[in-house]
Amino acid sequence: MSPSPFILPRTTAPAVLGMLLLLAITGTAFAQGAKKPDGAGPPATMVEVDAVKIAPYVQTVPVIGRFVARQAGVVSARSRGAVQSMEVDVGDRVNAGDVMAVLVRDRLKWERNLYLAEAASYAAQAETNKAKTTLLRQELGRLLSLKNSPAFSQARLDDKNQAILVAESETAQAQAQLRKAQANLKLHQIDFEDGEIKAPYGGVVTQKHTAVGSYVNVGSPVFSLIDDTTLEIEADVPSDRIASLKSGTMVHVSLNKKSSITAAVRAVVPEENPQTRTRAVRFQPIQMDGVENLAANQSVTLNLPSGTQTDALSVHKDAVLNRRGNQLIFVVDNGRAKERRVELGDATGNRFIILEGLQQGDLAVIRGNERLRDGQPVRYEGMPEPTAGQVQSEQRTGPEKVKG
Repeated sequence: MSPSPFILPRTTAPAVLGMLLLLAITGTAFAQGAKKPDGAGPPATMVEVDAVKIAPYVQTVPVIGRFVARQAGVVSARSRGAVQSMEVDVGDRVNAGDVMAVLVRDRLKWERNLYLAEAASYAAQAETNKAKTTLLRQELGRLLSLKNSPAFSQARLDDKNQAILVAESETAQAQAQLRKAQANLKLHQIDFEDGEIKAPYGGVVTQKHTAVGSYVNVGSPVFSLIDDTTLEIEADVPSDRIASLKSGTMVHVSLNKKSSITAAVRAVVPEENPQTRTRAVRFQPIQMDGVENLAANQSVTLNLPSGTQTDALSVHKDAVLNRRGNQLIFVVDNGRAKERRVELGDATGNRFIILEGLQQGDLAVIRGNERLRDGQPVRYEGMPEPTAGQVQSEQRTGPEKVKG
């Protein structure tokens, strides 16, 4: 039988396999020698940057202060009686005019009604005396019309004049009694309304001084209330620093390691503590964006000015890293993070004064810098596209070796 045309002879098979192996080796070498596409390498890390800039600088000294409430105190009863209900509890927030507690007002209600009836009685009596006076004047007029007649009596005329005087006096007395009754009615109406103990201003209840069933007199404490929406800062400032604190002077205030605010001098209390040689200074918070949960007596640190203002190179505090005992800052240079060792000066607000290591205009990384390495590719919002020359240079030199 003749061999099939689809079956290779035994002598031909090794040659074919050799050709296939040669093609595979050639293809691998070609793939390894092919040029890598642009943009190959690790992806760039997203960071946030802040420019190194020259900013006004005033040497400051730290002073410990505290938040104080401009409105805080005890809410007292303005009427007497047993407590019927407590409408709020410790920690509740109230607005001005909200009912905080209610007294038993039955006695107050009936006392008010008693004086209401008494006022009505004196009003009726005054009207009666007015009518009596009017009647006597009419009779006097008729007597005067008979003055030239034989029926006229001088004695009756004199009696009528005297009776009118008595009626007018009784009318005046009744009107005075009416005004007295109306005043008593008003006082008891106030007592009745004061049976509802209301918040004199908005704030938070910090303490309860009584309970349901307890009897309170006028002036008895019922609640303690603090207005936490109008907090200001008080600090005991050394007297030799007072001269630089004029009304309206802006200062930086650190609440904690992560948040800070700006405050302005509102008043310097003209009273000095002879033992500490300090004076109380009140500061009004100005910028409170994002600051919450402040409390009275919360400690803060104020950076008070202690010299004249100068211009100095500064960097954002969040850009500074402490590694191996050195203070380091990463700056963005041609799309890569460059490690710079710096020497820092004093703090001014949320920035540090730069003594050495940076130049004006450097872009310091302030977010995402914790895990950066020298030479690592980075990008930031608004970052300009690299120029053609930078791309060609990058392709020729390749990525720089990253330090471990």
